[in-house]
Amino acid sequence: MKMLQVKAVSVLCLVAALLNWPSTSVVAKTQITSSTIQEVDAQTLQELLSTFEQAELAMQARDLEGIMGLYSEEYLYHGLKKADIRKVWSQLFEHYKELESFHTFSVIRTVGIGTKLTAEMTCTGVVWGTAKDTKLRTPVDSWYEEVHYLKKENGRWKITGNLGGASEPLLSFGIAPHPLF
Repeated sequence: MKMLQVKAVSVLCLVAALLNWPSTSVVAKTQITSSTIQEVDAQTLQELLSTFEQAELAMQARDLEGIMGLYSEEYLYHGLKKADIRKVWSQLFEHYKELESFHTFSVIRTVGIGTKLTAEMTCTGVVWGTAKDTKLRTPVDSWYEEVHYLKKENGRWKITGNLGGASEPLLSFGIAPHPLF
């Protein structure tokens, strides 16, 4: 019985250590499960996932211009525009290190045609960072079944914000904004 308790404590310590281990990988932690609804062709899927890989690389490199290059000039999310999200990322880079993201997609589809073609990627995820002042690892943004909206501009998928692009915040009670992706 005592040996079983020691093994259980060892396993818990290992799990805790892995959860707090600093990331050295620069590949986006994206997950498509067997139940993910995919209504896009293989090339479009690869292009969309590549956008998140580029975001991960830029985020881990603390490359503000690189990450901002992934946002549409028409970006609009509950009243926030591209200039606003630039300030958010700048502050994140100022206050956090070892940023990384995780994305689990449940639906990936495109809607519309031609210049109105939009990708909708329903996602649950998180952006983690280590606070520079406290050294604590913490989620700096998280979301559940949020839809990432992207559109193609100059041959690349860009993050556009929320569907409809309302200029005034339209948040339901109890829902926090999720502007990063």
